[in-house]
Amino acid sequence: MYNNVVSSSQAQSQASTLFLAMVFKWMALGLALTGLTAFFVVHSQAAIQIFLVNPVMRWGIIIGELGLVFYLSARIERLSPQAATALFFVYAALNGITLSVILLIYTATSVASTFFITAGMFGAMAIYGLVTKKDLSTMGSFMFMGLIGVILASVVNIFMQSSMMSWVISGIGVIVFTGLTAYDVQKITQIGASGIMRSGEAAIRKGAIMGALALYLDFINLFLSLLHFMGNRE
Repeated sequence: MYNNVVSSSQAQSQASTLFLAMVFKWMALGLALTGLTAFFVVHSQAAIQIFLVNPVMRWGIIIGELGLVFYLSARIERLSPQAATALFFVYAALNGITLSVILLIYTATSVASTFFITAGMFGAMAIYGLVTKKDLSTMGSFMFMGLIGVILASVVNIFMQSSMMSWVISGIGVIVFTGLTAYDVQKITQIGASGIMRSGEAAIRKGAIMGALALYLDFINLFLSLLHFMGNRE
């Protein structure tokens, strides 16, 4: 009886580890695509004119990104694994276009140093979410409420243009996205241990894509929040 319990626990641990590794693989590919797209845009005058100077195109891309996130979240069960993957990469590429502007505003050194600090913080919180025995559901709910507050405050600040509010929003953003990283990693680990690895290749792939999207968003938003404090302008 004891051996059966141990074997079951080991199987769940292995399944969650494999699933988390798949999630991180897709997340890393998404981040790489975002970085390559941003690099291409800032080194092409034609791309800058098309995507960054034209306000209609710029806002169209931002709205398109939001639409893709909502569409993926709402329709993931009905999408094929290939379609879900393609939409994730389309989102990552569009985000690269949007974020390319930071390479024009901030020095390359400050962007690179902020990226590595973000990676360190993200990695530390991911490890915490993986190894902690504490249920982070309550913290996740609290951080989600904080995320809603950050979004609403950011929308308001588009019109107010308050530098003080920008600093406050960024500070709260650092707290929110570090917390969400730990929560999302724990949730993804639990999904991996719950039996998704036996659900078929399609379900595994789509679950991994959604997990990758969640962690991708945590990383990007943590990076942007930190960049507000650490970025040196050109």
